[in-house]
Amino acid sequence: MFGRRAQAGDAVTATGDGTPAAPVTIKVSKAGKDIEGAVLLAPVSLTVRSGRCVVLRGANGSGKTTLLKVLAGALEPSTGTATLDDGPLDERDAATRARVAALVGSPTAYRDLTLIDHLVLIDSTWGGAIDTADERADAMLATLEIDHLSERFPHELSSGQQQLFHLAMVLFRPSQVLLLDEPEQRLDTHKRELLTEILRARKASGTALVVACHDPVMTSALADKVLDITGA
Repeated sequence: MFGRRAQAGDAVTATGDGTPAAPVTIKVSKAGKDIEGAVLLAPVSLTVRSGRCVVLRGANGSGKTTLLKVLAGALEPSTGTATLDDGPLDERDAATRARVAALVGSPTAYRDLTLIDHLVLIDSTWGGAIDTADERADAMLATLEIDHLSERFPHELSSGQQQLFHLAMVLFRPSQVLLLDEPEQRLDTHKRELLTEILRARKASGTALVVACHDPVMTSALADKVLDITGA
């Protein structure tokens, strides 16, 4: 989730501002995934560039989450290829971690750290100045309207609050590519509208987005392309 501490020369931006250092292209070409004969993702192709958004649609089990894991470098496709600027996608590679942030499942959270503690930890991991970390963390929580929960522990949150906290952890770190698996889940109408505006701003700043989404309003607001994943 947090990666490793940023080093001089890494292609990262100021924490949480969403501005890419340079244009990027993330691409899969006829990529599929199967494990011991079970097809998790039928071959699919897509290309996403900076400032563009592809929304993935499909029934549960169709392979949307698997595709996002391939794009995050967490799974290697069984067939086809997946690349970031023509290089490999591998979550263990510093170049992938420096540019790709993903919310696929629940990120690791620590029971004895508060919400703001988590964001300060992420901030320091990516090279943020420690003397202003609290202010940046508060601003991120305020953007998602959960700054009043800053001193709570993750296990004290409702399901909707937990979803916003998980989004905060991913949005807070620098990235040029955002991968989100049903980010609207457990959010009410107001929070979905708020998240949509945040993602529209990130897209306008040059971030490339791939979002699995069931919400037609969010899809209409964000998508430059809709890709229907039909399964095997």
